[in-house]
Amino acid sequence: MKHTRPALALTIGALAPALLLATPALAAGQAAAAPAKAVAVTAGESPYDTMSDAELRAEANRILAGKPGKGVTSAANKALAGTTEDVRTFLKTGLAKAQDDDNMVAILRILGGKPGKGVTREANKALDGTPADRTAFLKTGLRLAQAEDDRVEAFRILARPGISEALYAAAQKAIDGTPEELRYFITVGQFQV
Repeated sequence: MKHTRPALALTIGALAPALLLATPALAAGQAAAAPAKAVAVTAGESPYDTMSDAELRAEANRILAGKPGKGVTSAANKALAGTTEDVRTFLKTGLAKAQDDDNMVAILRILGGKPGKGVTREANKALDGTPADRTAFLKTGLRLAQAEDDRVEAFRILARPGISEALYAAAQKAIDGTPEELRYFITVGQFQV
């Protein structure tokens, strides 16, 4: 059973945040008691500092299994081809740097696709900001900026002379709907009406 301990520790470590957030105390907005940890980590120490070579490599392979971007894939493979310390360094600092590089590439690709003013503005803010700004843009900011641009386009459709009643009603409904409904109207729905 000694061989399964590292795998069990990794599984517990990976599931702990999800299980902790699913507790009724946190759902009610109350503080929950901290779960007991198998390995004590002191202030300023990373959980990767106490992992064995096998555990570190398993974690890097778990990241690769998630099909990350080219930067993360390249950095992880380079670390896995190296020493234990190379893998540890990748997990502690290299992963975040490589992920930020991938995020910057993704944002630049978005800017290359003729976006509207809202998306352009928010993408440029993200590029000029911190890694957290870039992550936030890709997770939620893009969706909101795209909705802003789509809303402007829907109002342009409403302002057209001679617009049909059906198209007018569909545009009004889209403006009052979710960002996804608005996006659908701009890209597909307006042409179906």
